[in-house]
This record gives sequence, C-alpha cells and structure tokens, in this order.
Amino acid sequence: MTKRLKKSYKFAFRSSLFIVIALTSLLGVYMYYSTIFDWLFLVVFSLISYVLSFIIIQFRVEKFIYRRIKKIYDDVSLLESTSFSSGPITTDIKTLTEEIEKFAQGKKIEIDTLKIREEYRKDFLGNVSHELKTPLFTVQGYILTLLDGAMNDKKVRVKYLERANKGVERLIYIVKDLDMITKLEAGGLNMELEDFDIVELIQNVFDLLEMRAAKKEISLTFDMHYKEPIMVRADKERMQQVVSNLLVNSIKYGHKNGTTEVSVENLIKNKVIVRVTDNGEGISKDHLSRLFERFYRVDKSRSREVGGSGLGLSIVKHIIEAHNERIYVESVVGVGSEFSFTLEKTSNNKV
Repeated sequence: MTKRLKKSYKFAFRSSLFIVIALTSLLGVYMYYSTIFDWLFLVVFSLISYVLSFIIIQFRVEKFIYRRIKKIYDDVSLLESTSFSSGPITTDIKTLTEEIEKFAQGKKIEIDTLKIREEYRKDFLGNVSHELKTPLFTVQGYILTLLDGAMNDKKVRVKYLERANKGVERLIYIVKDLDMITKLEAGGLNMELEDFDIVELIQNVFDLLEMRAAKKEISLTFDMHYKEPIMVRADKERMQQVVSNLLVNSIKYGHKNGTTEVSVENLIKNKVIVRVTDNGEGISKDHLSRLFERFYRVDKSRSREVGGSGLGLSIVKHIIEAHNERIYVESVVGVGSEFSFTLEKTSNNKV
C-alpha cells in the first residue's frame, strides 16, 4: 500500500532564511555604497527572494532527496517492522535518523535473540541425537548379534532380548518426556486443578520410591510430623510427577547413607512452599542457571551412568510454571541441594 508523505518544511524554511539574509545583506551593502539606498525595495526584495527560495528548495528537496527517503522507508518496510509500516512518512531528517536508529537497535536485538536461539537449537538437536542414538545403537547391537547366530542359544537369546527391551523402554521414556515438554511449551497440556493434601501426595511418592532409595541406602523423610493435612489447589497427577522427579533426581545424585528431606511451609497467606533438600553431591554455581534446560547435564558421563532422559528437571519447571508458580534451586558442592516450589493453598488449611 502506498504510504502518505508527511512533509517537513524546516529544511526549506531555514535554508531560504539563510539565503535571504545573505542576499539582502549583500544588496544592502551595495545600495549603501551606491547612495541609492531604498528600504522599501530592500524589504520587497527580501520577501520575494524568500518565497522563491523556499519554493525552489522545497521542490528540489522533495524531488531529489525526500524521494530517496521514501525509498528507504519502502525498503525497510519490506522487513515488516511495525515502526515503519504504520503512520505517514516524515521528510524531516532528524526524525528519520531517530527512527532509523530505533529500527536498527530493534533489529540488532532480534538478531542477537536469533543467534541465541540458533545456538540453543543446535545444542538441543545435538542432545536429542545423542540421547536417542545411544539406546538405538544398543538395541541394534543386540538384535544384530542375535541374527548372527546368538539366537540359537536360548540363554543368550533371552538375555539379549531383555537388554534390547530395556533400550526400547528408554527410547519410549525419552519420546514421552519430549512429547510432554512440547505440549507444555505450546500450552496444549491442560491442568486439571483440584484440592488435595500435598503431604499425603508426598508420602505416596515416598512409598513408590522406597525400594529405589533403599538400594542407595538413602532415607526419604519429612522435616517434621504433619498432624493436619495441607490442602493445595493444583493438578494432582502433574504435582506427583514433579515431586517424583525431584526425589528421583535426589536419589540418583545422593551419597550412600544420605538423607532427602521434604518440608511444606507457609510462604504468604495463600501460598505454601515445598522444599526438597538433600545432602548429596551438590551443584556448582556455574550450572545452576542452566539446570532446567532440556537435556542439560552437569556431569554428562556420570548422568548417563545413572540413566534418565535428561528432561526431568525441565518437565518439573514447565509444570510448575503452567500453574503460574515459581521453582527455585540452591546448592553447594559437597554439601547438597535444595529444590523448592510454590503452590496455591486452599482456605481450609490449619497450617
């Protein structure tokens, strides 16, 4: 669509004024020394000179300069910048300069953001490729070994098929987690809010993970005995997943004979904060800011030894944020870590 031109007369006005002053001064000096000085003639000459100068300069500027300015506007408008796509085009050089600088700054920010996203995309694709490649090659290796003749041995056949099945289960686990994160990020996973006792939910997760924790001789416990239920409003199934992921993470990286303690505390009038604290390996400050990124691992070799999709903490963060709540992490290497998140508390609590 053709843009409307908003004319600016500042340049022509000032230029004409300077020309008239110069010409009138020269004429005045000439008349003074020629002894034919005439004030009326000088005034009329100044007015006529000003009008003619203004018309000529304005016309020339619009024809040969401002047409080029309009072309600049048209060119940058192709980039769909909102600052250029609406409103009339100004022919004022100062205003144009300011708009161009603003446009350039905005584009610089966009470019920097795109560079960051590109790096993130590369990291993400690399991580996905690595996470999927390992179990795929494992499954392929066992299947090829069986096809090469190992399947004739019943014991080997059963053992290799079981191992291949574990590889497939890991693939399914990763794909499911990726699917969930995609839905969470796209807002396609609806939260079914309900009132429930968060203490009871945590205890249920303790029971589910009891054997896993016992293998590492890690005790799962509350910070105190909660006599009354603590009712919160959230998606119960998703919150169980949050607590489970945090506890599993704590067990994975916890020390033998360690402890993972969970507490539920009042934060403000309508909020509680759930804290999951352990005395495990701890995490250095350099890693804390990226801890909730997809597939981000503090110690890649160690992380893959203990398994997992590398998406657990990212899922936790997305679920918490889908509830419009916040999650926090504090950690000291060699001392332990604390993950905490807020939840909406219902009105019938006694805590």
